[in-house]
Amino acid sequence: MSKRDLFWVVSQMQAIVERYPCWGDTVEVDTWVGAHGKNGMRRDWHIRDSVTGHTILKATSKWVMMHKLTRRLARIPDEVRTEIEPYFFEHASIVDEDNRKLPKLPDIEGANVAKYVRTGLTPRWADLDINQHVNNVKYIGWILESAPISILEKHELASIVLDYKRECGRDSVLQSHTTVYTDCNKHSGQTTLHCEHLLCLESGPTIVKARTMWRPKGTRPQENIIPSSS
Repeated sequence: MSKRDLFWVVSQMQAIVERYPCWGDTVEVDTWVGAHGKNGMRRDWHIRDSVTGHTILKATSKWVMMHKLTRRLARIPDEVRTEIEPYFFEHASIVDEDNRKLPKLPDIEGANVAKYVRTGLTPRWADLDINQHVNNVKYIGWILESAPISILEKHELASIVLDYKRECGRDSVLQSHTTVYTDCNKHSGQTTLHCEHLLCLESGPTIVKARTMWRPKGTRPQENIIPSSS
């Protein structure tokens, strides 16, 4: 891949947090790769409590190949495919993936909708990877920059879906948009939140779209609510 100026970039990611580990807990991490379509790869993770075996987090991601010079997507060369295919393990950590389309953020606020914006976000040198991309983990921090502090104080992140649209470099200036939706659990009567996020350049182009789901702190995972697609 290096000889051909090719490298992997993440295109989508989803993580579901069953529970958060506590101080002193020991965890074990399983990770594996598999094929995704004709020209992609996926990497999955399963994090467990090493004592009880209970799931802490499950995650999956999809990767495509990009040419370093043209910055365009590229096909996987036969030599690379032959080298990596023996390591493929066809097992999905998340069986029921959230494949709903991430909508554009609404312009009009409703009774159960609130919109928040954070501007002037810029990457630091430490945020860049070897290919001069902003590390994909940094995007999560930027997304949460526009989430209201009341959510962060009273709720915990239950799941996140990320759809990466384009790369972000060291000279980029970004805006983070969060729209908060309120949902009511018909069975428990509890109110939970899900958010739609948009991270974009101040010049306009979208960098990442995301969806997060939040549960009140102290809520058991089985009480989580999956919001409707409407």
